[in-house]
Amino acid sequence: MLHQPAHTAGSVERLGAEPVNAARVRKPLYEKRRKIFPKRAEGRFRRFKWLVMLVTLSIYYLTPWVRWDRGSHAPDQAVLIDLAARRFYFFSIEIWPQEFFFVAGLLVMAGFGLFLVTSAVGRAWCGYTCPQTVWVDLFLVVERFIEGDRNARMRLDAGRWSLDKIRKRVAKHAIWLAIGVATGGAWIFYFADAPSLLPSLIALDAPPVAYTTIGILTATTYVFGGLMREQVCTYMCPWPRIQAAMLDENSLVVTYNDWRGEPRSRHVKKAAAAGEVVGDCVDCNACVAVCPMGVDIRDGQQLECTTCALCIDACDAVMDKRGRERGLISYATLRDYAANMAVATSGRAAAIDPSRVRDANGAFDQQVRQFDWGIIFRPRVLFYFAVWALVGVGMLNALVSRDRLELNVLHDRNPQYVVEADGSVRNGYVLKLLNMIPEQRRITVTLDGAPSARLRIAGLAQNDGRSFSFAVDPDKVTSLKVFVTVPKAELLEAKEGFSFRAEDPSGHERDTYRANFNQPGTAK
Repeated sequence: MLHQPAHTAGSVERLGAEPVNAARVRKPLYEKRRKIFPKRAEGRFRRFKWLVMLVTLSIYYLTPWVRWDRGSHAPDQAVLIDLAARRFYFFSIEIWPQEFFFVAGLLVMAGFGLFLVTSAVGRAWCGYTCPQTVWVDLFLVVERFIEGDRNARMRLDAGRWSLDKIRKRVAKHAIWLAIGVATGGAWIFYFADAPSLLPSLIALDAPPVAYTTIGILTATTYVFGGLMREQVCTYMCPWPRIQAAMLDENSLVVTYNDWRGEPRSRHVKKAAAAGEVVGDCVDCNACVAVCPMGVDIRDGQQLECTTCALCIDACDAVMDKRGRERGLISYATLRDYAANMAVATSGRAAAIDPSRVRDANGAFDQQVRQFDWGIIFRPRVLFYFAVWALVGVGMLNALVSRDRLELNVLHDRNPQYVVEADGSVRNGYVLKLLNMIPEQRRITVTLDGAPSARLRIAGLAQNDGRSFSFAVDPDKVTSLKVFVTVPKAELLEAKEGFSFRAEDPSGHERDTYRANFNQPGTAK
């Protein structure tokens, strides 16, 4: 697919670009990949994609190196998934295994967030923030820097192997592999302290699982971002097939407005002089040349299109050269497109005549529907937003109001009770006090109920009592062996059981656990 000689349409150059991945030319079954050489686009959407790529890659690669002081009893990495300690740290937030519902809530929010974005602006996730899109953009930056833009890359690919071609290909693939290694390395830093793990990796004495993970992610990043690219989106990703359920006639999607672009002509001035009806499209193929998916947006909505909007930038540049309004390719809704098409075809009773959508001065007629931001705020989108926000508020409320002190009690199974010489009955328990803050604090354990029952904590006090205070270690579980004794004369009142109450008098946090008291005739 080499560059063809330029044809002029005013001052517009025609590019020899073919939609190699469009549905109308793609074979029914999988065929050998036809390479796509996307031309670099310039414009507001390309600049936005640069910004998204910079922000997302910066977050991914730099986050493990952000420090957060948690004291001497917890790691100082701001974001860390500590599998060994079964803990997830996110700045000042610490999630324990029993609080996994927070992670589940985040996944629910991510799902509804994807529904929300898709119903409002189509596949914006795919076009701007999907990891596949971001890394393919990064790999294309490397490819263009080494091999040149579209025409130079096509000439290099079609040319014979030479020292220059070998040098460029080796350099490109070496940098791609380096990006893959950095991607895998950054991932494992989320699961271990980054400043400590990096020297171990370099010295080759890190755990084998670290090198295995880096190897797998290096391979997937290199293959998906460098070798497969658009095939991942077309053949592997399920979202293009799911998105149809999320879209409706009011969803914004990248659209070729053929109601003003058709009939297209490469020789506008000659056609106009001959009295022929022509639209704004000069068939320059600029939209095809910049498409990283290799599709022609003029063929309509397609599964392969990720709505990255680079075709909008390319077309807007051509319209600027011709002195025409921007938006021949634009974000539009199916409702607006159908209404404008009805105007251009006289209610679909005739062929497209772009003169019908313009007034005597050449401006768009008042009947032509224009983009309106208000279309985003419609019931369907607001419903998704309400569900998304409701889950978020619920999680935030649970996060703010959660106690950082938890009590669990295990009753001894063998023996279930001991009858002492005076006839009193003793039960044994293991109290597990979970102090979920990185500070040591003093906790009071008290018996509630069974007024005659007495509590003894092994290794803490020799005398029995109803309440004891002691220090618990920070950010860990403290286990205590305790005994509860009930006199023989009061055994009847203990049948209903009692509660252990653990509280922090200084912080007003408390937790209770209802326990059973086993005695002859009740033990199971």
